[in-house]
Amino acid sequence: MTAPMTNSTRAAGLTGLLVAAALGAAATLSVIPAFAADDVTEDQIVRALAGPRKPLTRGLSMSPPTETAPAVPPEQDKFLQSIRGRSTRSLSSEEREEIATIAKAKPNIDLEITFDYNSATISQKSLPSVQALGRALTSADLKGSTFVVAGHTDAAGGEAYNQDLSERRADSIKRYLIDKFGIAGADLVTVGYGKSKLKDPGQPLAEVNRRVQVVNMQSKTAAAQ
Repeated sequence: MTAPMTNSTRAAGLTGLLVAAALGAAATLSVIPAFAADDVTEDQIVRALAGPRKPLTRGLSMSPPTETAPAVPPEQDKFLQSIRGRSTRSLSSEEREEIATIAKAKPNIDLEITFDYNSATISQKSLPSVQALGRALTSADLKGSTFVVAGHTDAAGGEAYNQDLSERRADSIKRYLIDKFGIAGADLVTVGYGKSKLKDPGQPLAEVNRRVQVVNMQSKTAAAQ
């Protein structure tokens, strides 16, 4: 015979469900995928690129005090200044790797931006995502920073082909942002990595590897120091 459920039993059961739900939510939040072209918003991009220390100027009138962005080390700043205004193809493999190393510690966001087959033409379905990026980069929270736009491909095809394709696609996004949003070309450093830096090496042909990563390399606050 089953014992009747008491109030304490119900409470214990409810507590268990809440704990399980919380653990499930935490596990879900621990995996952050690239934003798909049809669901990324300007606000998401701003929050990702502004970093945890820099508040948004829009939104709630009351916001907690934040720390000043740390100054960029002199050597790093010198390198960043040396690549501003450079063409994608002019970057050496060593410079590309240095950009990747610096970018690891900077605010960034991965965008799943698709292109027409075998070309650097931005697909129609991805235009809203690129437009959201343009609005974000010209917002008061980000305007004036130096950004890296890095193109990545999946593992299909040869190394040289993918390197060239990733460079052309990064350039395509840069041209769009300059032409449509008036962003200074020197503020956008484009770099291609081909298939050398897969987001998911375990699934080399997965869509998540075909992405554009945008990195806030040098905030206007840090640059002013």
